[in-house]
Amino acid sequence: MFAMSLPVSPWISGPFALSSSSSFSASSSFNLSGFHFSVSSGARVACRAHYASKDLKFVLHQALDDSGIHTAHAKVARDGFCSEIKKLSDIERETSICINRGVDLGKAALFIAAEDDSLISHSSVPLPVDSFIERLDDLSMDYCSHYSSAFRASPEVFLETLDRYLYVNKGFRRTNAKLSEPRALYLHSVLTHRSGSAALLSLIYSEILKMLRLWGLLDFDVEIFFPHDSHSLPRGYHKQKSKESDQPHIMTSQSLLVEMLNILKDAFWPFQHDNTKSLFLRAAHAANCIDRSNTATESGFELASAKAAQHRLERGVWTSVRFGDMRRALSACERLILLETDLTELRDYSILLYHSGFYEESLQYLKLYKDLESSSTERLVSKSPSNLEEDAVEKLMVRLNLILMEEGWGCSTYRSFLANNSEPW
Repeated sequence: MFAMSLPVSPWISGPFALSSSSSFSASSSFNLSGFHFSVSSGARVACRAHYASKDLKFVLHQALDDSGIHTAHAKVARDGFCSEIKKLSDIERETSICINRGVDLGKAALFIAAEDDSLISHSSVPLPVDSFIERLDDLSMDYCSHYSSAFRASPEVFLETLDRYLYVNKGFRRTNAKLSEPRALYLHSVLTHRSGSAALLSLIYSEILKMLRLWGLLDFDVEIFFPHDSHSLPRGYHKQKSKESDQPHIMTSQSLLVEMLNILKDAFWPFQHDNTKSLFLRAAHAANCIDRSNTATESGFELASAKAAQHRLERGVWTSVRFGDMRRALSACERLILLETDLTELRDYSILLYHSGFYEESLQYLKLYKDLESSSTERLVSKSPSNLEEDAVEKLMVRLNLILMEEGWGCSTYRSFLANNSEPW
């Protein structure tokens, strides 16, 4: 297969090429035999999809490289993230973050931050992950120096002092992830500015507990209550005194990583209009893959918002979290796919590739989603797709097939479609 040189993309500044080593060929196929579903304890369904690295090829890093934007630091950070999530056994995935020992969640979160920092800043210097790991350790040491007497107190008093240390003395506070600036969504920034999402505050809390346990200073079982409202703070509690109602508020290693990445995916999704719809439906709406006769009457504001979003993205405006950022949305989707938790991540990644002009790759991921979904007789997917979503998937599949049937769109010959992100008709 010949290399395919392409002009400027509205998402990625500069020309780039996709070679056979980094993209799907027209005849490439996916091995579905490696995928399986498992039901974990506690009536929680875990959707797993094991595959060899050769089976899935991601677009973002290669496209940026070929446009002249070096992604060496981003690739190192992605490799670091992958090295951590490889330690996620089925048991580890369902293990509380308070007793997790297999995966360094702090490092995983910092590798996420390091990759996105490299994608946006294009800095010649990588984010100093080790320095921020030291900051996490310093928090634990500082707590010990100020509250050494708490280790001889009751579990309730100990946890009260830890809450006071973190939220009063150190001034960590929670922000609404949907309204906050990007710096509240990354661990290194939260450690610096002391303001972040409930997921990242839970991570910091658990890292302090982990260090105290390693130093032999914690001799009782602690759990972290993860709040599902928009304002409460994560707090520790004595596990022996837990109630059944606390169970939904326990954050596991897998659920914490998924929560962090979903927050990033939602914050940087390029189509921010109509928050009542799923991310996929917003993107499908912008692609005219939804039958508007089956939806409620749209307001002029919603229509204007959708047009404005599309116009901004066609001009490559992606610098604000409120307007979306295709690069960070794609990176979040790719990492969610690597976590192997939800088949719909393949579908969501596909529609972003469609909007980016990667029609062949978009079709491959969409086919993989459909094949895996249909091959699972019990439909063990964590988020069951709605009829509207499934209809949009079918329309997108038909459109992509028509695009690739056009001469030159699905083969190695060159055609300039990324310059204006237009379709062949």
